[in-house]
Amino acid sequence: MNCFRWPLRRERPREKHLLVTLTENKLGGVTSFNFVSLLQSGRILAPLILALLVCGCSSFNREWRRAGQKPVVQDSLEGRWEGRWLSDANGHNGKLRCIISHQTNDTYAARFRASYLWVLRFSYIVPLTVESQQDGWRFQGEADLGAAAGGVYHYDGSATQMNFHSTYRSSADHGVFEMNRIAAKK
Repeated sequence: MNCFRWPLRRERPREKHLLVTLTENKLGGVTSFNFVSLLQSGRILAPLILALLVCGCSSFNREWRRAGQKPVVQDSLEGRWEGRWLSDANGHNGKLRCIISHQTNDTYAARFRASYLWVLRFSYIVPLTVESQQDGWRFQGEADLGAAAGGVYHYDGSATQMNFHSTYRSSADHGVFEMNRIAAKK
């Protein structure tokens, strides 16, 4: 776990700061983060908070472009996927991107990037246990996204060479992911 303190005012850094806690998973991705405001004045600097929320944006986008240069691997989940997520609990929905990479014989890492309300974005990695089937793959996995995001999420789904469908559920939410494979750029 990485912790750092960010001074919000130079003249009094000991009194006014924001504590940010990042939790890393086994695959090196940030799976949760918590903000604890120690500002006595109650004012929040929106640009700072926004910058902290989208800090994973550039690394995901860089990896997305890099994955787009590789040809689609036949008979594998590996590659870029794009679609939408939909919460069955509250109707919230948004864009969804995913980069899937092979880890071991039956384990893949799915790096998801979800958006909500045009400006909020959240990235996280889910280790998936994958079983090959005649018409594609079945998979399941789970990831702890932190208490603020709903805790532990469980994923169960299937994919063909071109389509990805998964359900997700946590104590606070449940819904679906629907994506299509994105071909490499030529």
